[in-house]
Amino acid sequence: MRILDIVESTQPISSPIRNAYIDFSRMTASLVAVVTDVVRDGRRVVGYGFNSNGRYGQGGLIRERFRDRILEAPPESLLTEAGDNLDPHRIWAAMMSNEKPGGHGERSVAVGTLDMAVWDAVAKIAGQPLFRLLAHAKGREADPRVFVYAAGGYYYPGKDDAALRREMRSYLDRGYTVVKMKIGGAPLDEDRRRIEAVLQEIGPQARLAVDANGRFDLETAIAYAKMLRDYPLFWYEEAGDPLDYALQAALAEFYPGPMATGENLFSHQDARNLLRYGGMRADRDWLQFDCALSYGLVEYLRTLEVLESCGWSSRRCIPHGGHQMSLNIAAGLGLGGNESYPDLFQPYGGFPDTVKVVDGHITMPDLPGIGFEGKSDLIRVMRALAE
Repeated sequence: MRILDIVESTQPISSPIRNAYIDFSRMTASLVAVVTDVVRDGRRVVGYGFNSNGRYGQGGLIRERFRDRILEAPPESLLTEAGDNLDPHRIWAAMMSNEKPGGHGERSVAVGTLDMAVWDAVAKIAGQPLFRLLAHAKGREADPRVFVYAAGGYYYPGKDDAALRREMRSYLDRGYTVVKMKIGGAPLDEDRRRIEAVLQEIGPQARLAVDANGRFDLETAIAYAKMLRDYPLFWYEEAGDPLDYALQAALAEFYPGPMATGENLFSHQDARNLLRYGGMRADRDWLQFDCALSYGLVEYLRTLEVLESCGWSSRRCIPHGGHQMSLNIAAGLGLGGNESYPDLFQPYGGFPDTVKVVDGHITMPDLPGIGFEGKSDLIRVMRALAE
């Protein structure tokens, strides 16, 4: 059993949308395939992965550094002790050989992208959905029913309040009970008007979360907190720079409602520092670490250990990214749910074709691996890369 090849392609996921910090007019993503010599059901096993939106494709790092470390390692060194499957932890160690600690930069995205493909291959070789494989490894029962919320509400040329309301209504019509919109890319009074328009549209049928994408300094974050606390929001997300733990801690004094952050923290050490110094409250706040941006599931397991040691439940984690990898982690390891992009960043966002949102939840299908084969537009792109 061995890995025969690793293939990467940088794909456009461009869109004229913007949040408070960046626009997506030139956004890209890396699509990777880990090709093995294993055959299941008459087809060679290939694991697939991609990085989450908001961070650009990492083709250079993947091709110049991490790919070759895997392919040059002795094949037997990448297998489990029993030799019956690939070992994601040993493959991760091979990728990170000769890397200094800290200074995560974009390498965490490159490694996370490859790690996703490795876990997809591992679960396919085992003939199981990844979420069931993860639950079994942890000695727990998998819960295929996962909470999901609809992320959208971006700033868009010519998008007025009526268009924003129609967008949010469409999410409710598709079964979502929590929706999210962007703030911070317009003056406070304009954002207040947009928030009130959405709240009027969704009424008691759903809850609203807002996301500033790290735009605010402390003074602005507090000004928004004083405005936002007048509304029954699901959360106030990423007010300031993700590494400004003092800002996050200070904000808790002005905003008693739930807050969320973590999507731009890329290691278990960063997660530990957030919990130590960021003033996050385990009884109400949410953590959004995204395995595809933060060295993959191997590192995410370390992050979950940090959470437990700090007295946090994994149920307080709702990852960023809207991808099926985090859905499998949520179902297998007992997270609080997952983000979803019903209309954006296709074909990478969304669920397998047969999956529907019912009362804000989806039920995971029993597809081997991560389940990419169940999403027809996505698997078509993936197979064109390596099959």
